[in-house]
Amino acid sequence: MNFRDLEYLIALEELKHFRKAAEKCFVSQPTLSGQIKKLEEELNVQLMERSSRKVIFTPAGIDIVAKAKTILLEAKSLKEIAKSHNEPMRGTLHIGLIPTVAPYLLPLIIPVMKETFPDLELYLHENQTEVLLKQLEEGELDCLMLALLPGMEHLNQLNLYDEPLELALSDKHAWSNNRVINLQELSGEHVLMLADGHCLRDQAMGFCFAAGAIEDNSFKATSLETLRHMISAENGLTLLPQLAIPLNRYQSGVKYIPFEAPIPMRTITLLSRKNSARQACFDQLAVLINKAVQTKLDEY
Repeated sequence: MNFRDLEYLIALEELKHFRKAAEKCFVSQPTLSGQIKKLEEELNVQLMERSSRKVIFTPAGIDIVAKAKTILLEAKSLKEIAKSHNEPMRGTLHIGLIPTVAPYLLPLIIPVMKETFPDLELYLHENQTEVLLKQLEEGELDCLMLALLPGMEHLNQLNLYDEPLELALSDKHAWSNNRVINLQELSGEHVLMLADGHCLRDQAMGFCFAAGAIEDNSFKATSLETLRHMISAENGLTLLPQLAIPLNRYQSGVKYIPFEAPIPMRTITLLSRKNSARQACFDQLAVLINKAVQTKLDEY
């Protein structure tokens, strides 16, 4: 038995398909099938039921897959411990980001990260919060940069910055010349939102519903840019994070108005596993990111 065999087993349990699992592991299907069979013989237990259509794991197989994930995660942790003690800012780093953060944060931090930590090889993964959290807990990602939500207390948290949300509306809207606006003025207004799965949707809905606003259920955007186009076409109002808006608060027929206190905010945090050996790396990254972003936010 070796670590590679465990990787084959985990991929097969995830995909329930020999060919797809082999492709994910970059081996031929006969190679993967043969190693799984050897693993069953070595453990003297049937791990799965095989048919031409699907793969069904036995109870023993499910238990062994769970333990295999733990073993691989611990093996990775051993390597990280050695690396963190010797060269914390060298090697590869897999970072997960949400779609409402990545396009606006990365241009601010990637240049300074590459300049400050030239030996750190970055791999960036964009996905929704639920998927990223699963990938972090299973060891596929080293850390996440996303909006802090309840239920993340079991992970290590380094708050990067607090980002105000602003009202986005058409330049033809009656409020378009307002310098500021009170959140309570949204009472009774129809607001556009992102589709389910985006954490910004839940946060914006929380603020809007508390103010008495109503969600426009006729449309749900898949991205902030789609929301922006809808607003430009005079289809409603929405809340956007400050880093996603231009400094002059006007562009392509859309105006952005800051809120009076209490200002709706979201906290962007760096999440990592509690037992991660790369905490020294994350600590340095958090300081650098906070400085770069705060400089930008101070310009608004």
